[in-house]
Amino acid sequence: MAKVVPFKGLRYNTEKFKDLESVTAPPYDIISAEEQQELYNKDEYNVIRLDYGMDFDSDDDENNKYIRSAAYLKKWIEEEILKFEDEPAFYIYEQIFQLDIDESPSHSLKGIISLVQLEEFSKKIIIPHEETLKKAKRDRLGLMEATATNMSQIYSLYMDPDQAIADIISECSDGAPDVSFTTKDNVIQNIWIVKDPVMINVISKRFENKQLFIADGHHRYETALTYRNMRHEKDGTDVGTQPYDYTMMMLVSMDDSGLFVFPTHRMIKDVSNFSEQLTIGMLTDDFNASKIYFTEGDIAEIIKTKLRNTVDEKRFAFYTGQNYYYLLKIKDVHTMDGLIEGKSDTYKHLDVTILHKLILEKYFGIDEQSLANQEHIEYTKSAAEAVKRVDSGEFQCAFLINPTKVSEIRDISLANEKMPQKSTFFWPKLVTGIVIYKFD
Repeated sequence: MAKVVPFKGLRYNTEKFKDLESVTAPPYDIISAEEQQELYNKDEYNVIRLDYGMDFDSDDDENNKYIRSAAYLKKWIEEEILKFEDEPAFYIYEQIFQLDIDESPSHSLKGIISLVQLEEFSKKIIIPHEETLKKAKRDRLGLMEATATNMSQIYSLYMDPDQAIADIISECSDGAPDVSFTTKDNVIQNIWIVKDPVMINVISKRFENKQLFIADGHHRYETALTYRNMRHEKDGTDVGTQPYDYTMMMLVSMDDSGLFVFPTHRMIKDVSNFSEQLTIGMLTDDFNASKIYFTEGDIAEIIKTKLRNTVDEKRFAFYTGQNYYYLLKIKDVHTMDGLIEGKSDTYKHLDVTILHKLILEKYFGIDEQSLANQEHIEYTKSAAEAVKRVDSGEFQCAFLINPTKVSEIRDISLANEKMPQKSTFFWPKLVTGIVIYKFD
């Protein structure tokens, strides 16, 4: 099913850069304006200039961030800042990290960076689980048209219940990594470069009967499909014959013990006639609401701990900036069955579906169109940020939630459905700049 192949990756010249921490970056879509500037200042060759360049007031059709990215890329290749692999390779990529505090145990996430042949979703070989936004796709298409390059890996999952691929990954990463560095969030990044033709053939064959589930990178995948179709029409070539028929992915087993999904909390603003008491009064039609006061300690951590202890129940924390919060528990999850037609039970009973349909839409008037346009709502993975921004008065309230389960992602994908935007946040994030795929 999935066609997984090696490639001559474009990588930073390790003779010039002994520590890649200075030139790599987080994924573009989680970088704030402040972090973007920090990365610009960090090193003149930081990948931020390629993947997520700055906008300037003087930009026009002849000089903009996409054109500058292409110019940087061309120059860095010419100067051997970036060098192509001498032969096709797979890249075993490991992240070693801790979830919270220094005393917590270390976890390891390990997968394979490869090329994967692009397929329409209708073939059910590459399977999405989340809706996308047009603005992000326009941005990624502009970059791809200018550079003919995948700057970062799409994060995808596969089922490997017999550990057949995991055993190969373990064998290929038995020795010291070819590249190793630690990012500023204290995540160790290890890379093993696999060039052995026999091992490459074994890995490719093991994926032939696999479906791949997009975890992170839906916008980039849909953009790659759009770009592929545009190029074939322009070049007069057949699908499946060109380098741009492939996209770069990081492939991780759903059974990997280092696979973690974090929640994305919702912050609400500019809702007319907002009233905490009125809201609670209405919510009690569908939810049991417990008012819990804070005595001492970190508010965000207290709420997170309470939610973690109720992960198998449908509960939300409703915070309005006071010295208390409301713990909301749905009275009957089957209430959702009559509100949504044509969807699986898994979809109807997702935490984010319940929050969006039974709270945000029903009581706040924030419907699907408003969500798509990000009206009245912003998202954050940080409970602390949600609390802080409500306390500051920037937002009227916040809903803190539990994470989506990997099993729910699998079931939604297999049902050919898509979750609401910002339903999942995989962590740690894959680093941009470890390897690049240039197809022209």
